[in-house]
Formats: sequence, structure tokens, C-alpha cells
Amino acid sequence: MIPNDILIVGGGIVGQITAIKLANAGAKVTVVDAGINAGSTANAGSLHVQMQSRFMRIYPDQVPNIEASLPLYLRAVEEWERIDAKYGPVEMIRKGGLMLAEDQKQLSFLEKKAKREAKKGVSVEILDRHALEQIAPWLGPHIIGAELCLNEGKVNPLVANRRLRAVADGLGVQFLQDRIQNLTVGKRVEAIGQTDTYQADRAVIAAAWGTGALVGNFGVTIPSVGEPLHMNITEACSARIDHLVQHAERSITLKQFKSGQIVIGGGWSANDRGLSQVPTVDPLSLLGNVSLAAQLVPTIGNLRIIRTWAGMNTTMDGASVIGPLPASDRLVMAVPGDAGYTLGPLVARLAANCLLGKADHSVIERYSPARFAN
Repeated sequence: MIPNDILIVGGGIVGQITAIKLANAGAKVTVVDAGINAGSTANAGSLHVQMQSRFMRIYPDQVPNIEASLPLYLRAVEEWERIDAKYGPVEMIRKGGLMLAEDQKQLSFLEKKAKREAKKGVSVEILDRHALEQIAPWLGPHIIGAELCLNEGKVNPLVANRRLRAVADGLGVQFLQDRIQNLTVGKRVEAIGQTDTYQADRAVIAAAWGTGALVGNFGVTIPSVGEPLHMNITEACSARIDHLVQHAERSITLKQFKSGQIVIGGGWSANDRGLSQVPTVDPLSLLGNVSLAAQLVPTIGNLRIIRTWAGMNTTMDGASVIGPLPASDRLVMAVPGDAGYTLGPLVARLAANCLLGKADHSVIERYSPARFAN
């Protein structure tokens, strides 16, 4: 039986799509979001599949969980294709991702990584400079090779977020702004915010980096951490960069929107102002990020940066958290692992299915919040 009244805490990509799926099934849905605008609304739109070298370098202890989750990333990009077909277009392009190498050591790292990824079903191959010239002639001359992941792509998050919000509004989903500070479960789920209190039959927790603090009283310690990161966007240009671009050793992502603008990011730090405020831009990250981009793709070196901003990435243990809490099946977790925008639509569908009596236990078992039980 479909729960009559559902509260979703968190209004980013996960919260919006969870709301759409539940409302389509006939549920009355209310979304309460803190309105910080540092998560999905600040995202750059990369659709990641291959293991990110930056993440492997900074969080080596989490790599086994990321590697085990690669099949989930493959399904997540397919979920984006369904979103694009049903609610788009969201400027989705899926022509693959290039992770670049500047020397033999970096290329050897990519070769080993690609073998591990291929065992998980990821479509990868190593390209030498000659092969790169055929698909990416815009690369700098010092790039000697790359790993090509054919599964990767990009979307325009500004378009996607706007379209999904319109769909949810059309289904009667109510969106409210408040910061939920506490949750209790009795006859009803009660969420206590800064300005009001909300009740529902069940609740979905899609609060990204705020998740751990919200559910700590329910016997789990979820290590959700907000990671402040920096991004830039250029003026439009005539370059045609179809791939998502990363690097084997240096922090960067680079992609081009349909407008011709190029988004540059990939893990440069921003100034942390706490979990309840948007991070601010670090000038050193701005300079380092765009300088590296111009080294890798010299043809964009003369472009003007028209906007810089910062947002929050959420990390935990390298894996998503999906499914009901052990202490109460009326609280369902929906928190992607790293690359939350990529995983968001799939995590949302899996969480919504838990509430609709269609839980895919074969998929979500390894992502259960029970692994964080005290």
C-alpha cells in the first residue's frame, strides 16, 4: 500500500526525483529544503563512471567501496538517459570521458585502473597520442595518452534542475524552505525545523552532507561530510569539446555545454563557512584551476571567465546509503556516494521503490544504512 503522506528532507536532485516518482504513484508529497543552494544547484553536470583519480588520491580508504559501486554508476548514467527522454532534453551528451596522462607513470596508473574497471563492466580503453588526435585534437602537445571511458557524459544541471522542478510542481508536490534540525518517530514521523514542524506517515532523508546529524539518534553513525569545492564557467566559444575531461594525477574536470561555454572544476577547494552556508571562492583555486585547464586545452586559454562559484560535494565511505533505517523502516535513506549528481536519479528511484513496496534488495543490500549501526 502506498503511504498516504510522505515528507522528503532535501530538495536537490535526489529529493526532486524521489518526489516525482512518489507523486506519480499517488502519494501526497512535501519537500522541505534548507535552501542553502550549495549542492545540486551548484553542480557542474559531470556524469562520472570511471574511478576519479582525485578521489583515489585523497580518500584511498574509500576506493574499495567506489570500485565495488562501479555497476551502480553504470546504471546511474542509464537512469539519466531515461530522465532525458522523459523529462528533457537536459543537454545530455554521452560521448565518453577522457582521463589524461602527461608521462609514462601516469599512463601506467591509468592502464592498471582501466583493468580493474573493466572487470566491473565499465567500457574503457587506453589511447596513445595518435589515437587521441583522432577524437581530441584540441589537447595540448604534452599529453601522451589517456583512458577513454565510453560510459561517461555530461548534462546541463541548470536545465535539468529547472525541468524537474516544473514536473514536480505540476504533480502537486509542495516545496517548503526550512532547516530540519531533529526527527522523531511515533505514530507519525515528525520533523522539527527552525521555523515549523512537519508530520508525515513516512520520510525520505535526502539531505546530503547533513544526513549524519539528522539520523544520529536512530542508532546509526553516518559519516556524511561536506567537501567545499570550486567551479568556473567561461564565455561561449567555437571549440567543440564533446568529452568529459579529467586528469590522471591533477584535480580537474572540464566540459562544454551546448551554449559553447566551458565549465571548469574538478576538486579545487573553496572556503568552508560551515554546513549551513554556501562556501566562498578561494582566489588561489580560481587561478590554479583555470591555469591547469589552459595547459591541457590551449585553445581555451584566451577565454574570459564569466562566473566562479563554490558548492558542496558529499563524501561518506565511498558508497551510497539507500534504504530504511534499522531502527525504523518509516525513515528511508537516499544519499548518493561520491559524484552525487551522477548517482542522484538512480538513488532516488531505488529509495522511492522502498516506499512503494518494490524495493530492489539485490541492489540496495550493500548500500544499507545498517552498515553504520552503532
